[in-house]
Amino acid sequence: MTNPRFFRRLAGMLLTGWLLLPSTFSQAQTANGQRDVLREITDVVGLKPRFQLRATTEVQNAAAVVYGGQRYLLYNPQFVAAVNRAGRTDWAGISILAHEMGHHLNGHTLRAGGSNPADELEADEFSGFVLRKMGASLAQAQAGMAVVSDEEASPTHPGRRSRLTAIGQGWQRASQQITASARVAAPSAAPAVLAQRPAAPAPVRQVAARSAAPVNVLGKITFRDQPDEDFYVTSRLSVVHLDRDDRTAEVVGRLTRSESLTYPYVLVDGRQRRLYISRSGDIFDTNGRQVAQLSDPS
Repeated sequence: MTNPRFFRRLAGMLLTGWLLLPSTFSQAQTANGQRDVLREITDVVGLKPRFQLRATTEVQNAAAVVYGGQRYLLYNPQFVAAVNRAGRTDWAGISILAHEMGHHLNGHTLRAGGSNPADELEADEFSGFVLRKMGASLAQAQAGMAVVSDEEASPTHPGRRSRLTAIGQGWQRASQQITASARVAAPSAAPAVLAQRPAAPAPVRQVAARSAAPVNVLGKITFRDQPDEDFYVTSRLSVVHLDRDDRTAEVVGRLTRSESLTYPYVLVDGRQRRLYISRSGDIFDTNGRQVAQLSDPS
């Protein structure tokens, strides 16, 4: 929100430690019962708090800056206190901090050129979204901007009405998400079960066969590139190839169970190549192409 002309002075202050002032938002204050607002904001958007929050009188209000590869959120504590008093809620100051974080997360601080109306509205919308997730009412989410924004638009900032509308849009979007989540039963919190390593395929062997099909077969596999060849799945989940000429059956692979509901079986051949069998009997290779079909023996 502040003019970027102070960046050169900022570099010197960062190097000399002038910005390490007590912060009403800082993590160091949490032991005394103060809210760790920075962590609260990053928690609701699923991020790690990889921002440096600094209080300084060298900024007029608040700013999001990048220096030395580190992202900083700078704010004037006197300004934040005044906003809270004017807005009659601590949410006002929190919304200012969320707005500045929105500049970082929307990539605005990666571009040169300073403030522009489009970026400010994106940061306003982010602020409204975050404050709803944190439990603020719409009026509380808008309190800070209602106090600090100008009525009319400027070349760098939108007018007050547009900014409050953007905050409301973010707030409503978060509210819709919360409402939708409440309607849906919570998903299972059970962790994923790691599938056991498939058993090694049975060694290739020759088996005498008296008929055109192996005994105790469960299904027939028809490969698209070998439609005239006979492959069967036995009751022991072996995959055998029946040679019609010499009437012998050769074990060429094995079926194993998987943990997938979509592909409950995996076919592993003697060279450890895998094919995946769907519940409907379609067989796919690792590239997702259907290469065969499992059907009832005929």
